[in-house]
Amino acid sequence: MTDDTEQHRPVPSSAQPKVSARSQEVRAFSVMHIIARVAELRGAGHDVISLCVGEPSQGAPIGVRKKAAEVVVDGTDLGYSPVPGIMELREAIAGHYRRWYDLDVPVERVFVTTGSSGAFQLAFLAAFDVGDRVALARPGYAAYKNILAALGCEVIELDCGVEERFQPTVELLEAAHAQAPLSGLMLASPANPTGTMIDAELFAELAGWCRTHGVRLISDEIYHGITYTGAKGECALAFDDDSVVISSFSKYWGMTGWRLGWAILPPDLVEPCNALAGNLSLCAPVPAQFAAVEAFTEASYAEGDAAVAGFAAARQYVLDAVEELGWTDLAPADGAFYMYAYIDDVLGPYATATQWCEALLESEGVALSPGLDFDTVNGDRAVRLSLAAGPEKTYEALERIRRFQAGLAEQL
Repeated sequence: MTDDTEQHRPVPSSAQPKVSARSQEVRAFSVMHIIARVAELRGAGHDVISLCVGEPSQGAPIGVRKKAAEVVVDGTDLGYSPVPGIMELREAIAGHYRRWYDLDVPVERVFVTTGSSGAFQLAFLAAFDVGDRVALARPGYAAYKNILAALGCEVIELDCGVEERFQPTVELLEAAHAQAPLSGLMLASPANPTGTMIDAELFAELAGWCRTHGVRLISDEIYHGITYTGAKGECALAFDDDSVVISSFSKYWGMTGWRLGWAILPPDLVEPCNALAGNLSLCAPVPAQFAAVEAFTEASYAEGDAAVAGFAAARQYVLDAVEELGWTDLAPADGAFYMYAYIDDVLGPYATATQWCEALLESEGVALSPGLDFDTVNGDRAVRLSLAAGPEKTYEALERIRRFQAGLAEQL
């Protein structure tokens, strides 16, 4: 007779459970080890300025924070909400579209999600099948292509450079579509990492092309409101009411950790997204939903605009410094809080922008994002600088970068 230990001892086997091929296509962000190093240096008492993450320093509006405290203690029902979100918040989002864009959005098409990331996952799952070809700009936010790849879609990267203002064109779409039909186009305006925006004329051309060819248009508008052109940003719904529009409370309202975003869905995707979300997440964080209603007050808009003024001041510091720094092909940052430029001429002894960023952090305590996270072809010649830390930190960081680059020049 054997004891229990003997009976339950694992049987040795040479067979190994598999890891999905799709998950292995998803690259980790290169900047994550820089962020980890920032934490180590700060933990050791070093003064580090981090300009490598898109996290606004102002935090959530005061009214949102006060409402969050209230709903936690006043007996508000914080159980599951309806899958698309509480009606009060959905109505407030619809009102926001009337305020900013003069658009009437039916509340039944407003879908509250766990951050914009949750909205992308739902929209991609509902709109595309395995093998569908979806086009997007390169350089661009890596999560788009990583989520699409994880879902089994074929990602078609459009090489959008300086001549295209880092945004897709109809000519690029025509060339990609001629190789094999496209199923979707992912747009971002203002874009991460470049900050470039799509004007009304180009938006109309792209939306018209998508409509003619039966291509699903998905528009990332999470940086709307953070612009330097006098406009909040062009909403895709103004050009094609069947577009998918995705936005978030994370950027203009500074609510990154609240994990709350939304999608404006075309009618044919409402029920599929309702079914998918009911299985995947049930609902977005309920306390955050109740609090976020306060994001649409006059006071909260005023706080958001004040933060944008700070980003604008930081942006001007970079614009004033870029020629002296020797950075080239700076993307015209019309919006968002990023500056993206090529540093080929100032790499010094370093072969790549990633190595240059690592050395800058160790030498001067300034953290930037290597461009490789946004462009796997040309990105290791570029860097992204985030303005989200505000003008004072940006100004000090630029002084340190000048000193770092002067030191590299002396070595040559």
